[in-house]
Amino acid sequence: MKRIVAGLIAASLIAGCASGGHRAPVQTTSAAARPQAASEPTKVHVVQKGDTLYGIAFTYGVDQHALAEFNGIKNPNQIKVGQQIRLPSETAPSETAPAEKKETPPAHAFVKDQPRVVKYAYSEAAVAKAEAVQGPPSKLDTKPEAKPEAKQDVKIAKPAAESKPEADDAVDWGMPAQGKLISTFSEAENQKGIDIAGNLGQPVYASAAGKVVYSGSGLRGYGKLLIIKHNKTYLSAYAHNDKLLVKEGDTVKKGQKIAEMGKTDSDRVELHFEVRRLGKPVDPANYLPLGKP
Repeated sequence: MKRIVAGLIAASLIAGCASGGHRAPVQTTSAAARPQAASEPTKVHVVQKGDTLYGIAFTYGVDQHALAEFNGIKNPNQIKVGQQIRLPSETAPSETAPAEKKETPPAHAFVKDQPRVVKYAYSEAAVAKAEAVQGPPSKLDTKPEAKPEAKQDVKIAKPAAESKPEADDAVDWGMPAQGKLISTFSEAENQKGIDIAGNLGQPVYASAAGKVVYSGSGLRGYGKLLIIKHNKTYLSAYAHNDKLLVKEGDTVKKGQKIAEMGKTDSDRVELHFEVRRLGKPVDPANYLPLGKP
């Protein structure tokens, strides 16, 4: 008989272990314990023959001053073939810690201060007993008289004056060429500027006064290209030219003829025009009186 009972107990224990209701606890690895992903390697551009620091900055859409400072280059004109130019990476947005949740006190914490309820048949004696059970009103049930608040002098802070743009940011822009606008700026389509259709040899003008910092055809996709530096903030670019009439280092005036329109690195005669603010392409329509294509 004892053997039968022992067998039944063992069978019940085995069945209990096999049931799904008593699984072993699953351990989860905390974020702190997880291995951190290796940081991305810094991108590098190897200087080729004909490269300039302005051209490299233009290609990668970074500010030329930031690129020079990042690489410790004091003179932008002194870069050598084979030299490695490190490209600054974009800073990832910082993660905001979630707000701490305040714990709600359990419901029974409020029950202690509630009056006790005792049922009696209605009569004057019952009312007296009920009042005796409830006891005198607690201090929490009485509201203190509101005291008049002392008047305080409130000082209203004056709004901070809006910062005015630096004098270097002011650029007097003009149309770089005459013709039909055939393409507009679009970040979604990676269209970094505008395209103006024209005729072969048509004049291309400096959109604003400045200094020529690039003149050549070393940037793929732009053909014969001119880049003019207007100040510490703005550059303008003129691509697909047939002839370049100014060279690096030249100072140009607004409206000066700087090139002749062509179709180098393009399937049609056109001027591709860009405005760069701190190295980043911006919509020329914000600076030029343009019509829709």
